[in-house]
Amino acid sequence: MNLRRDVFQAIADPTRRAILLLVASQSMTAGAIASHFDTARPTVSKHLQILTECELLEHEQHGRAIYYHTNAKQMKEVADFIEPFRKLWDDRFNKLETIMNAYKTRK
Repeated sequence: MNLRRDVFQAIADPTRRAILLLVASQSMTAGAIASHFDTARPTVSKHLQILTECELLEHEQHGRAIYYHTNAKQMKEVADFIEPFRKLWDDRFNKLETIMNAYKTRK
């Protein structure tokens, strides 16, 4: 049985979120990614493995180097799932702001 890691457990870790931000703009090797962190390279490799298993990252081999990049389709699925929650919180914050402004004008 092939079990895939949960995407939301993967992005719950701040290091993995930082890795996603790093490779969002350009493909990078594991060594280049690891150079941005104060942890051992095997630790970063484990984070890359988790992100790859949940399909947030993909990798391509160019010669001897393996480059990691984001999987746009999977990232969009995550964003699409989160979007209704963003709208909900935006509406709640807008209502709170309206109440606070009304309170300020009463004073």
